[in-house]
Amino acid sequence: MGRTEDEGKETEMKTATAVTVNGLNTAQMFETVEALKAQPKLARFQFRNSNEWIQGGENRSTIQGFYGAGKEDDSRVKPFIFTNGEPPMLLGNNEGANPVEFLLHALAGCVTTTFVLHATARGIKIESIATELEGEIDLQGLLGLDESVSPGYEQIRMKMDIKADCSDEALDELLAYVREHSPTCQTVCRPVPVTVERVAAKSNA
Repeated sequence: MGRTEDEGKETEMKTATAVTVNGLNTAQMFETVEALKAQPKLARFQFRNSNEWIQGGENRSTIQGFYGAGKEDDSRVKPFIFTNGEPPMLLGNNEGANPVEFLLHALAGCVTTTFVLHATARGIKIESIATELEGEIDLQGLLGLDESVSPGYEQIRMKMDIKADCSDEALDELLAYVREHSPTCQTVCRPVPVTVERVAAKSNA
């Protein structure tokens, strides 16, 4: 039986006992929200990535530490390693997915996680989510062959197959809300300043 629109809104699920919905501990989730309301400075996070060129189009990123909730995180014993590569037709050897494919991965992951978070807050139980993404890029922009062509994606399309215990209307409303609150989606959708600068060579003197 589908939920009403009112039931689909943010619900009060504060309880002393831990309840897991969609794989999330709801008590911990709402405690975190209340803590951030009380101390907004705790909501400031800084994420980091270190990247090293290997050869050709292959480079490798290492991700481990980050700052959040007022302190440096030390929960990750080992770093996450991601290899960026290119297919043979783009002068690579399929060392890994290429960066624009990783962007699709990041977008899908963030939208999905944001959806699960807000669905849980609204008391919506999710059965499954499957997402397909695709986008087109004109390499004339990357290669500088036509300055009128953008180097980036012309458009990205996401199709999400969602099964949950609520109405289609509630899913559509939630999905529109998620699009506006997903950090990665909003990073892609709106202009975000990106500075690129060379690190000065260290003097041996």
